[in-house]
Amino acid sequence: MLRVDWRDWVSRMARLWRGSLRIRTVAITVALSTIAITVIGAYISMSVSSNLFEQRLNQVTSEAGRATASAQLVFNQAQQLNEATDLGSVEDNATSAIQAVVSSAPLIAILRSPGQDGSARMENRANEGFNEKQMVSTSLQQSVQQGGTSQLSWQSISIPRSSKSAGTDPSIVVGSLLDVPTAGKYQLYLVYNLSDVQQTLDFVQRTLLLGGLALVLLIGAIAYLIVRLIVGPVRLAAETSEKLAAGHLEERLREHGDDELATLARSFNRMADSLQRQIRQLADLSRLQQRFVSDVSHELRTPLTTIRLAGDVLYDQRKSFKPATARTAELLHAQTERFEVLLADLLEMSRYDAGAVQLETDPTNLVRLVEDAIAAVRPLAEQKHTEIRLIAPGGYFEADVDARRIRRILQNLLGNAIDHGEGLPIDVYVDSDPDTVAIAVRDHGIGMSEADMARVFDRFWRADPSRQRTTGGTGLGLAISLEDATVHGGLLDVWSEASRGSCFRLTLPRVFGAAVLGSPIAMPPDPEQIDDEELR
Repeated sequence: MLRVDWRDWVSRMARLWRGSLRIRTVAITVALSTIAITVIGAYISMSVSSNLFEQRLNQVTSEAGRATASAQLVFNQAQQLNEATDLGSVEDNATSAIQAVVSSAPLIAILRSPGQDGSARMENRANEGFNEKQMVSTSLQQSVQQGGTSQLSWQSISIPRSSKSAGTDPSIVVGSLLDVPTAGKYQLYLVYNLSDVQQTLDFVQRTLLLGGLALVLLIGAIAYLIVRLIVGPVRLAAETSEKLAAGHLEERLREHGDDELATLARSFNRMADSLQRQIRQLADLSRLQQRFVSDVSHELRTPLTTIRLAGDVLYDQRKSFKPATARTAELLHAQTERFEVLLADLLEMSRYDAGAVQLETDPTNLVRLVEDAIAAVRPLAEQKHTEIRLIAPGGYFEADVDARRIRRILQNLLGNAIDHGEGLPIDVYVDSDPDTVAIAVRDHGIGMSEADMARVFDRFWRADPSRQRTTGGTGLGLAISLEDATVHGGLLDVWSEASRGSCFRLTLPRVFGAAVLGSPIAMPPDPEQIDDEELR
């Protein structure tokens, strides 16, 4: 469950990122500003830290040098003294001289240098809080021993805080070598606490951090304001474009100013004016064309009715005519019927073009509808010696459809399959699922090329005009079938391969107005998945 929520959150963030130029611009600006400020702040912090440490180190080494010189002077002045008690007094005087020189009260320790022969005539002395093991390393002792009385050695260390709070303070320990007459070599260590320097550095770093955060927020606010000023007109232009696409051709952008956004608004408005003029011209031409087709179709019905009546009289008397005259009467009768079908198809297309089609939907069993369509074309199939097989596995076959229009689609598809099926069997599949119902008409004839499939639903187009058509179609059948499928909210798909035949699949929603998201029949259908019991 947590993984699904996490993926959903990531998906929402990705959609928000892709869908908002304002968010992307502000986020990128803030991110780059944060990186730049972080780099600059780190450089400033390192520079301040280095300078503070160098200044304090110079101060410490300078004091340590003067302290060493003062202590050595005290020991040199007392070089005639031989008693231990006198050395202790001298050591006290040397410590006092050291304390008089230094200014920051460091920890002081005078320790006998290791590796000397004989017993110590002067005791080690250190301030309270001095821990030799923690503060004086072996390497520092060796450096002091090797440097002699003329050189100072130092080392950075951390010492425990004297207060009750936990933690350590950064410090510097400076060591030098003292030559005590009659007592040997001793090492002087001064330990300076750098907590005041650390506090100064912490204050600088906090100031840089707070200043950097405030600067990043300020940059983000400025970026948001600038992006809003720029993206706002662009978003308004996008909304106006959507309104234009939805048919509101009077929508325009406000023009004010002389900057680039004003130029964009003026160019957009000129484009909208041009599109509005052209769309209106096309709409007027389309209305004229539809009216012309409709008027011509209606006007032709009256003379066609007269011709049909006269032709029927001649057709009924054809046996009494000479053979040539009888043949003429038969041709007149056939072409008159075809002319009537053409007029009916033209009227139907004009209704679709005018958007005046109304459906009369009822719950219909599509298997029964397919059986009726097959029965209607069976005489034609028997003339072509074509077997039509109905394959219906069973299921949810009822759907809310206009039965007359669906029957017209099926008869058109079956007629085309008989014409191009080369006398081979034609399979009609009917299947359904809880949401959709599908009907597929599959022939095994000559098939079509990809170029023919791309134009198969065009008006007045035929795959092979030179072929003799048994049904005598007008070239509008598939175009009307596609319109019938579309007005039901369904799909009419085609599959074809040369020499393998063709398959047309009609997919309809079981509930009128629902969306078609898939089809229960594959394209083309797989005959191996059909049981013999499903054949009808």
